[in-house]
Amino acid sequence: MRFEFATATRIVFGQGVVKEVAALARPFGKRAMVVTGKDKIRHAGIINGLEGAGFTCNLFGVSGEPTVALVREGADLLRASPSNLVIAIGGGSAIDAGKAIAATAANPGDVLDYLEVVGQGRPLPNSPLPFIAVPTTAGTGSEVTRNAVLGSPEHGVKASLRSPLMLPAIALVDPELTFGLPRAITASTGLDALTQLIEPYVCSRANPLTDALCRDGLATVARSLPRVCVNGGDVEARIGMSYASLLGGLALANAGLGVVHGFAAPIGGMFDAPHGAICAALLPHGMAANIRALRDRAPESASLVRYAEIAQILTGKSDARPEEGAEWVRIFVAQLAVPPLRTYGVTENHVPGLAEKASLASSMKANPLPLTMDELTWILRAAL
Repeated sequence: MRFEFATATRIVFGQGVVKEVAALARPFGKRAMVVTGKDKIRHAGIINGLEGAGFTCNLFGVSGEPTVALVREGADLLRASPSNLVIAIGGGSAIDAGKAIAATAANPGDVLDYLEVVGQGRPLPNSPLPFIAVPTTAGTGSEVTRNAVLGSPEHGVKASLRSPLMLPAIALVDPELTFGLPRAITASTGLDALTQLIEPYVCSRANPLTDALCRDGLATVARSLPRVCVNGGDVEARIGMSYASLLGGLALANAGLGVVHGFAAPIGGMFDAPHGAICAALLPHGMAANIRALRDRAPESASLVRYAEIAQILTGKSDARPEEGAEWVRIFVAQLAVPPLRTYGVTENHVPGLAEKASLASSMKANPLPLTMDELTWILRAAL
């Protein structure tokens, strides 16, 4: 048995821990670039707390999912300022943007020198500036991952800036920051968290540590996500989803993902669609296709056994078959009125090109088994 496990230098989790951000950041210096989502006012309390503790805060807003151009702009601003560290407060977009800005500002050249797929994919020669991640959604887990997903509109794809040096110095996870999320965002980010627990559990690079995290996370999602989507004020369920999201981030960073995220990269690069919503629309069909392929071509695979375990956790039935897990997810997605991909402009004409791009995506490398082009096109058509 051999495996590796790496994560943020320090994880701080709990209600109210956001009040500790100034004390936790102080050892890195008192000049911070603070990366937020488009609603900076929402985080005024945190920013005021930092400034009240003597920090100088240079604000950088992220209006959508991060792109190469946005990171380039942020890195230029950071190089021109005397900042000691980067603090990102927001959803996965803000955290990935902050992570990428902290990395590229500390290294020579351009972001494309280090970006996978559409760039040169070079390793970072220098450590990024100290980076603190403060998530305000429960889904991406990017506060504990070593990559940042960036859109490249000119290439029509999303790709990762990836390095073990990019693991955050501190992941500060306060479930209270998610309490006011609208139902639609709660659902899509929650289903992203579910995807990021299912895919690492069945993937070809799973290991005993990530297995334990996924099992705990899946059980937490099964009892928390249906509750919080009915009652956004359910504090216990909100805490559960923040915890499950964290576990999903830990798992994907140390195992891998699969077909759902393989499709999410090109779809997100070509269409104005939130990552979580894409994953939610694809998840039941990706599960169903993988299960059929495993039954046909690898019936003795451990991944098929794991799909049965997922079904048992989600349905609460000790004898549930793999297909029942996919059906549970399909019904749940329908109950939450998750929009199909056609909502974002994906049509039948896009299917061949997207399937080809998905087959080459880095996330696809850890799928339980290679899928045929027919299987990939079936998944995408089913999600339209």
